[in-house]
Amino acid sequence: MLFVDSTEPAEIEAIFAWGVVRGVTTNPLIYARESGASDLSERVRAILAVSSGPVSVELTSEDEAGMLAEADRYVGWDAERVTIKVPFSEMGLRVTHQLKSQGVRCNVTCTMSFNQAYLAAQTGADFVSIFSGRVRDIGYDARHVISETRAQFDREGLDSRIIVGSIRHLMDVNEALSAGAHIVTVTPQILRKMLHHPKTDEAIEQFNEAWRNRG
Repeated sequence: MLFVDSTEPAEIEAIFAWGVVRGVTTNPLIYARESGASDLSERVRAILAVSSGPVSVELTSEDEAGMLAEADRYVGWDAERVTIKVPFSEMGLRVTHQLKSQGVRCNVTCTMSFNQAYLAAQTGADFVSIFSGRVRDIGYDARHVISETRAQFDREGLDSRIIVGSIRHLMDVNEALSAGAHIVTVTPQILRKMLHHPKTDEAIEQFNEAWRNRG
């Protein structure tokens, strides 16, 4: 399954028109890059209007009470679809546990190892996000982290679904899915690269040329 990783409503709407993505992820970094000083509430509501499925919105408060208050505000925008992205930490686990006890959808984010992903799943998080590109940055093969995590989730019957993010190349998508990711979240730029293959273009042009020159 694919999600789109973006905060641009126009881009998100265009990608959803393909019929291939099932949700949206956002984070403060891409929000700062794409949305600047725009109002977060307005931007998320615009994303909700042009998409379907879960929309992950990340907490930025740095204390437990602040995170819970922030989550409550976000859930008020659409309790059925807004998924609270909770950065992984000891405090993040506590926050996720409390939110799940209230029936809030949660995505524990920034996990880089099997241990972290497993702890996050034990809170009952709906999603656990493993950052493939950042795992590679420190010299580890992200495929092993993904496959080990998926195998353990399956063995225990855990409900958490693995989202693989920090996708930087086309091959990252293929490898994440092959390793057992339930979901890969991909930027519009990489999703558009997935459309193209030179032999596809060549074959279509040959067919069209033959049709134009028939008779």
